[in-house]
Amino acid sequence: MNDHGVVTIPATEYRRSRWRNGRGWTREILVLPDPDAWDLRLSIAEVDAAADFSPFDGVEREQVLLHGNGLQLHFDDGGRVDLLPPHQRTRFAGDRPVTGIPVDGPVQVFNLMWRPERMSAVLFHRPLVGGMWCFADERTAWAVHVLAGAARIGAGGHEQATLAQGDSAWLAPGTGKQRYSIDGGGELLLVRVAGPGDAVAGLDDAEPA
Repeated sequence: MNDHGVVTIPATEYRRSRWRNGRGWTREILVLPDPDAWDLRLSIAEVDAAADFSPFDGVEREQVLLHGNGLQLHFDDGGRVDLLPPHQRTRFAGDRPVTGIPVDGPVQVFNLMWRPERMSAVLFHRPLVGGMWCFADERTAWAVHVLAGAARIGAGGHEQATLAQGDSAWLAPGTGKQRYSIDGGGELLLVRVAGPGDAVAGLDDAEPA
C-alpha cells in the first residue's frame, strides 16, 4: 500500500485455487481482513462444466459474467437466472444452493462476496471515458477492476497506480476524506465497501470528473 492507501493488484498476482467444494477453480483478487476469516472476498470463478457452487452461510454474493457465451444458474428452489454477454449480473444469498451451467464453452465470472452484518457492498459497472472521482473515508473504501481498456488512479495530485485490462486495485479507508481520480478509457467494475447499512448513501459517490 502506498502513502495514499492505493494497493495495486495485477492480474498476474491473483492466487488460483480450487473451490471449497472442489468442483472448480477460482482466481482470488482480494480477501479481507484474513484469508481464513474474511468479511470481503473478490475473485474470478472459472466454470468449465456444470458444477454446484460452494455454499457460504451468512454471505451475500454478486456475480458478473466476464468472459464466455453465458452461464445458467439453476437454483435448487426452482429459480433460474441466465448471465449473458456482455456483462449480465445477479445477486443472491451465499447459502442458496445453485448449480452453474456454462453455455457453449468455459466462462469466467467476477465474484463479489461479503458479510452484510459486518459491511455493505455496492457493485457498479461503469464506462470509463475521461475520468471520475471516488471518495473514501474512515468507513468507506473502493475496489476497482478493469474490464476493458486501461485506467490510471490518482490521489494527492499524483498518479498512484496504472491498471491494464484484468488488473484490480484497492482504495483503502483512511483518516479523513480522500478523493481518488480514475481516468483512462474502457470499462470498470467498482465496488463501494462501507459500514453496515451505508450502501444507499454511496450510490452517487462514483462521479464523472
